Amino acid sequence: MVSEVYVENILKRDKKIFKKDYRDSQNRNLVKNKTPSSGGVPLIADFTEYSPLHNGHYHCMKTAKEHVPDGLFVAVVPGLFERSGRGLPYILPREVRAEIAVNVGADIVVEGPPMGIMGSGQYSLCLCKMFQALNTDYIPRGYNPSPEFSDILKRISMGHAVVPKPYKIVDTTLHETVFKGKLAEDNYVICSFSKSLNKIGFDFKDKFIFVPRIEGVSGTRIREAIVSNELDSIKDMVPSETLRILKREIENNHAPLHNIRNTEEILKNVNSLSYGELSKLNFFTPELTKNIILHREEEPFTNLEEVLNIIPYGFSTHYKHRVLSILETKVNNDIISNYIETYPFNIRVLNYKNEHVLEDFKNKIINDNRRIKLWR
Repeated sequence: MVSEVYVENILKRDKKIFKKDYRDSQNRNLVKNKTPSSGGVPLIADFTEYSPLHNGHYHCMKTAKEHVPDGLFVAVVPGLFERSGRGLPYILPREVRAEIAVNVGADIVVEGPPMGIMGSGQYSLCLCKMFQALNTDYIPRGYNPSPEFSDILKRISMGHAVVPKPYKIVDTTLHETVFKGKLAEDNYVICSFSKSLNKIGFDFKDKFIFVPRIEGVSGTRIREAIVSNELDSIKDMVPSETLRILKREIENNHAPLHNIRNTEEILKNVNSLSYGELSKLNFFTPELTKNIILHREEEPFTNLEEVLNIIPYGFSTHYKHRVLSILETKVNNDIISNYIETYPFNIRVLNYKNEHVLEDFKNKIINDNRRIKLWR
């Protein structure tokens, strides 16, 4: 069984990495507007959590590589603090997720932005800045097929920014409403990417490789089976390498990390930080800060359920767990804003197939004084 100390050590490690990256990024300037090279191996950049890598991810990877047979497949795997867009801990740490990805066919795996401590728009912007820094030629994305989404995909393929608005989707390039209502989450993410890519001036015309989701794979069922250590029940939904490495990590008491928090740190921060300190934390609202202060004046928080209960519903269904992630890491909103401004200052390679592939990768990067670091 995974101990909370193991998770605490991962968070301590990542705080050191984050602080050093941030400090270095604020002390050096990137060279702006460098013209990217048009040569080199075509680069396919796929952002995927791989928590864990299942047959749907593998299908998307394989389809993209078939579409660009001479391409370099780069998986951008969310990194620091090991917290997902849902605010929850990942099943496995990123270096292990990267190992699985290379074993099933990825050429390079790089560390993506710290999703769990950012708002949805913030990490979408970071991802798109990573695509730009990688000099990306193709972006594969899985989607849920539906009649209303076909027109949206065509518009995005043409390079239009198709932007989610409250209860509608708008083509801001042509100033047209193309859909009224809500999209499936995967389809919503694609629209958000088109918005962020357009915002940073990245020409994404004909760069997306849209891959319909396959049937018979459920990320929720896979995670439930891993937590209950019933791996045989999901052997038809994950590649054999995912299963092998999962078993290894569970035997070593390094998995699953899902739902394991640094409870001591969260309770310390929620009970001791001042009103001013709490209000500066990323996406903390005045209402949330007030709720925390009022509760602890009556009685200190003693467990995470008490903390979750006083968090109001926010900008997403995952807001409550993102708040817990912020309380674990204690990152201020001004630091996140500055971090995004220079992102990605470093490009950290978590794993790669071989030295030849690594050299091809280095030749593709828009340098801008960025550092390429290898995971140790």
